[in-house]
Amino acid sequence: MDIFSYNREAWNNEVARGNCWTVPVTPDQVQTAREGSLHILLTPTKYVPAEWMGEVCGKDVLCLASGGGQQGPLLAAAGARVTVFDQSPSQLAQDALVAKREGLEICLVEGNMQDLSCFDNACFDLIIHPVSNCFTPDVLSVWNEAYRVLRVGGRLLSGFNNPAIYLLDFDALENGQMVISHKLPYSDRDDMTQEELAKRMENKEPLEFSHTLTEQIGGQIAAGFLIAGFYEDTDPEYTVAKYFPEFIATLALKR
Repeated sequence: MDIFSYNREAWNNEVARGNCWTVPVTPDQVQTAREGSLHILLTPTKYVPAEWMGEVCGKDVLCLASGGGQQGPLLAAAGARVTVFDQSPSQLAQDALVAKREGLEICLVEGNMQDLSCFDNACFDLIIHPVSNCFTPDVLSVWNEAYRVLRVGGRLLSGFNNPAIYLLDFDALENGQMVISHKLPYSDRDDMTQEELAKRMENKEPLEFSHTLTEQIGGQIAAGFLIAGFYEDTDPEYTVAKYFPEFIATLALKR
């Protein structure tokens, strides 16, 4: 199965469904960023600390697997030179919509987060990478490529899923029950039953892959990064939020 092509079309479909990560920012949010108050989400509810981003005006910023008309337009409104890189044309169209509406300059590039070969070495100061690497089977390539395209002293801000969520029975969760039914690492492609996978694909829902903390955090360190910040986040709409945080964010520095 060509996961990249499948998930590209699945995320096009998520835009049509109005997934919360596909809804563009409002004019008021853009104006707030223009006025110097920048509020960026890597995870569902907790804003990135201002000190993680530093001064973004005049900086070259890559929004990695970050289409949807959210992070990119806000950074551009704050004065950054922004490139939004995403696999979904419909997600990128949301950024184009906001850019046109607000008179912002944003470079839009379609591609696979595992392969940033279209960019030169050391061409960005900051990478914003919200929860999205659960949609690729190889997260280590993401970290290695991010390290390559960052300048020395650059920052990688990442959000990702707590791998523990993939232990749980997803149907039971929808009924408010916590049932452990999977082993880790988990992938929809390999660990769903044929019937479950067929239903997921018939509904054109993205396929997900868990990644261990060794791959997520250790993988950044192995790529050369220094982990300099960490927080967890919850989404109260999820049953699991009553038991443990479902999301993690890290600040990594290229030394």
